Amino acid sequence: MYQALYRKWRPRTFDDVVGQEHITDTLKRQVETGRLSHAYLFTGTRGTGKTTCAKILARAVNCQNPQNGNPCNQCPACLGIENGSILDVLELDAASNNGVDQVRALRDEAVYTPAAVAKRVYIVDEVHMLSVAAFNALLKILEEPPPHLLFILATTELHKVPATIKSRCQQFAFKRILPMQITQRLEYVAEQEGIPLTKEGAALLARLADGGMRDALSLLDQCAGGKDSLDEQAVLDTLGLAGNVETAALMERLADRDTAGALDTLARLYAGGKDVGTTLGELSVLARDLLLRKTAPQGGASLMAGGYDEATLRRLGEKLSAQRLLQMLTQLQATGADLPRSANRRTDAELCLIRLSDEGLDESFAGLSARIARLEERITQGIPAAPTSAPPVKPEPVAPARTEKSAPPEDAPPWEEERPPLPEEPPEEGEYVFDAPEPAPEPPKAEPKPAPVAAPAARSGGDSAFWPSFAAGLKGKVPPTVMPYLNNSAKVTGVWKNGMLTLWVDSEFTRSMLNKPAVLEKLARAAADTFGGQARVSVVTGTPPPAEPAASDPAPEKDPLDDLLSFGGQFDNITIQ
Repeated sequence: MYQALYRKWRPRTFDDVVGQEHITDTLKRQVETGRLSHAYLFTGTRGTGKTTCAKILARAVNCQNPQNGNPCNQCPACLGIENGSILDVLELDAASNNGVDQVRALRDEAVYTPAAVAKRVYIVDEVHMLSVAAFNALLKILEEPPPHLLFILATTELHKVPATIKSRCQQFAFKRILPMQITQRLEYVAEQEGIPLTKEGAALLARLADGGMRDALSLLDQCAGGKDSLDEQAVLDTLGLAGNVETAALMERLADRDTAGALDTLARLYAGGKDVGTTLGELSVLARDLLLRKTAPQGGASLMAGGYDEATLRRLGEKLSAQRLLQMLTQLQATGADLPRSANRRTDAELCLIRLSDEGLDESFAGLSARIARLEERITQGIPAAPTSAPPVKPEPVAPARTEKSAPPEDAPPWEEERPPLPEEPPEEGEYVFDAPEPAPEPPKAEPKPAPVAAPAARSGGDSAFWPSFAAGLKGKVPPTVMPYLNNSAKVTGVWKNGMLTLWVDSEFTRSMLNKPAVLEKLARAAADTFGGQARVSVVTGTPPPAEPAASDPAPEKDPLDDLLSFGGQFDNITIQ
């Protein structure tokens, strides 16, 4: 009679257990020294060796000829425990024996000494399935068992085990087995069984096993029949999977926002017998690897599932941002969770691909973040931010800029005629430059014009005395929202110096309100109209420096009356007799 590979190749000693050396070494030392506990609690995911280690430990504590902590598997005790003829070692399934009556019966018979071996051993698998009353019935004997009794409890859901049970046991956590270790074990088993398994096929089975050796051996058993060479493609065809090449091609179509191509690929895979849920799961694994590679390029290699070459990951990583990968993972996880309850799995999978290829159709927060990231990327690259769902619009050719001497076209709108020419050189960051238009020549007059009054810019140290009246005259010329700041001398002080109007503000918030193109343009225009020539505007946070008098300023004239008063003051204390 044929026996399944995971049963045939179940480890019989602690040394045969793969990937759990931190547990098997401890148990071997306890068996050698005789420092055994009365209760053990084995936890971990499925297929990692919990029940196997429990059976090995049951044979090791009763073995008549132990070898370095391992059972010999040849003495009558080991053989009897292994074939089930010795009833002192009992394996229970708590999923079907979870009532309080079964636990009470176990507790009543546990007080009797074993008949054929040294210790009576109870292996309780899936112990978290016991009811609350059953756990309470187990507490007393688990706390103070007779010396011949040994409990070994195993569970995949530790959080369901009461703390009163965990505190009475030695707890051992079984970890997931590494894919490399599973691959080596599969190659060894395939060689012993005569299965033509290639390295690529073994690596694929190890990844599909998700850290469980029993799952890996079961998959190998499923794929082994009637194959000349069990390579990666043969495994994919047998298990109905899309494969890394197809998954990478589907992800590339999603990255290029090719909705039609993605749906065609899914239809072809579906027609070929591939499960849509498995296809979305493979897409989720690839998106996870890409996200880890983008967010943790140094330490993320050990966390990746593997299976994709570096060139494929680099090519897909350049097309997908972290925000979009996060949106993809969120959508794939949500769709995968809803597929078991879906009325039409294929339709739900197609809707998922449509949302993945166009993030504009995803109304979730992750979709909104992906759209914002795309807009920021397009703005950074200087590309107009077109809507995600509409095709990009071809930009129209831009007419060459007019110079100061060139005349506007005849059909130009009136605001085009009044617009001043742009400066030849771009201003510095945070400044705005405005050239006042040249006034039209006035007709000659008979009377001579009075000499113009010098502007405040003649002072070398800058002048801020003009600011209150200047700010008051800005009403109606600048946006109304900034007038409260300009009229408040505690917040804004203007200094005019050498064609530069510097606004000294009290805080960064005030600077953000004033340092806008619309406000700076109005201020520059007003300064140019007031002082003439070119006006530059800059907004700076801080306090304006004190004005220094220019060297060309004439010294104040001395008043003769001051000398007369000083001369008369010396006779104030004289008394005339």
